[in-house]
Amino acid sequence: MDSFSTGSSGTGSHQMSQSEFMEQMKLQLAQAYAQEFVETLREKCFDKCITKPGSSLSGSESSCISRCVDRYIEASGIVGRALFKQ
Repeated sequence: MDSFSTGSSGTGSHQMSQSEFMEQMKLQLAQAYAQEFVETLREKCFDKCITKPGSSLSGSESSCISRCVDRYIEASGIVGRALFKQ
């Protein structure tokens, strides 16, 4: 029996079906993508907008961060749609 088959292998352990495996992989990929997305966003927008790190953001820094995040999310959506169209 392969690792994708249902049922037990005689050891009493539950083996994952192919569809369960695929769902688990999709979830893990989505989580990894989300982490990478947030990290990239943080790095790019911080570097662009925060000129003097301190205990709080100035109004202009806050505004810059907001615009940067909005643009990055919009650009990512455009790229994603273009990739999945093909």
